[in-house]
Amino acid sequence: MTFVMSVKMALSSVWSSKIRSFLTMLGIIIGVAAVILLVSMVSASTQQMKTQLESMGTNLINVNINRGWGSGRSVSNAELQAFCDENSDIIAYCSPAISSRGTVKYGGDNVTSSLYGVSGEYMLIKNREVVSGRNFTETDISNRNNVCIIGEYLVQELFGGMDPIDQEVKVNNEVFKVVGVLDQKSSNVSSGGEDDMILIPYSKAQRLLRNAGISSFVISASSSDYTDDATEAVENFLYKKFKNENFYNVMDQAAMMDTIDEALASMALLAAAIAGISLVVAGIGIMNIMLVTVTERTREIGIRKSIGAKTGVILMQFLVESAVISCIGGILGIIVGVAGSAGICMAMGMPVLTLADQAVSIIGSFLFSAAMGVFFGMYPAQKAAKLNPVDALRYD
Repeated sequence: MTFVMSVKMALSSVWSSKIRSFLTMLGIIIGVAAVILLVSMVSASTQQMKTQLESMGTNLINVNINRGWGSGRSVSNAELQAFCDENSDIIAYCSPAISSRGTVKYGGDNVTSSLYGVSGEYMLIKNREVVSGRNFTETDISNRNNVCIIGEYLVQELFGGMDPIDQEVKVNNEVFKVVGVLDQKSSNVSSGGEDDMILIPYSKAQRLLRNAGISSFVISASSSDYTDDATEAVENFLYKKFKNENFYNVMDQAAMMDTIDEALASMALLAAAIAGISLVVAGIGIMNIMLVTVTERTREIGIRKSIGAKTGVILMQFLVESAVISCIGGILGIIVGVAGSAGICMAMGMPVLTLADQAVSIIGSFLFSAAMGVFFGMYPAQKAAKLNPVDALRYD
């Protein structure tokens, strides 16, 4: 018997017991779909985060001062600004970035949003634009004016999409005048997104949040070509001031992206491993069903062996049948996984991955499912091949 004939017989056997075959495949289908879904979701999240980071520019540098070491050392905005001015050939802009959560009220409505205390250069550093109204001025900063710039989410939630310029809102129960509206960054404006934020002058944020020292800054290199030079210059400046690298952390956008890549790659591997456990369980299910099949077809095996079928032929027949079941289950699992990941990504506003992006998870999960079918089908196939033809013919 040729391999092709074994495949045809296996397909015929699967088709003759459609319900049982489908239930046998169900574990494989779920396992393969789970691997593809989990890996695809992690990959889509990675792409989305990369897009968001790249939209901020590849010349962004984040500076964090670790004030929890007990020394009380800090760096003021004036000191860092003076340093940036001295290195204007490699550093373009610098801004404090005091971050917190704030309750924003207007009329009878209120939302909790991301609150940032920044300077007027923050928008230039983050590649954001004030599309309505104005940016912060030096007067706003020096006088600690109660003015704010809001994102599109707040415009929709608090003002119903109407023009909010010169309207007054309460931020943590203190009145602020809306002087600007940020450009919309996401097509799906939602809570917690890039459009859910309110900006106030950093000098006012220090008083509002009772934060005398500034522990976070954002810096923009003059171009992406100077990012490494600017990062090194900032590190040298901070080291001269603190004499200890533990007091500060400087990270540019490229380093952030590398860190995110490594973390999410580990998550994808872990997710695939967890989902792969279900494929092992499905393989055990295939073995059990194949043992039942061998028992049901004992007389058939006896007849075939009595008319000259060799042990290897019987072994191949049942092994191929087990592999066919797992391969069909793998194909159905791929269809479910790809369709499911596309639907979830669209529903969550994440980029939909192409088949090429999912090639590794698709091919890997299919090959693993096929291997499970062969591995767990080996014992039933060997049991069928070793049956004594006389005992098999007597079996009822």
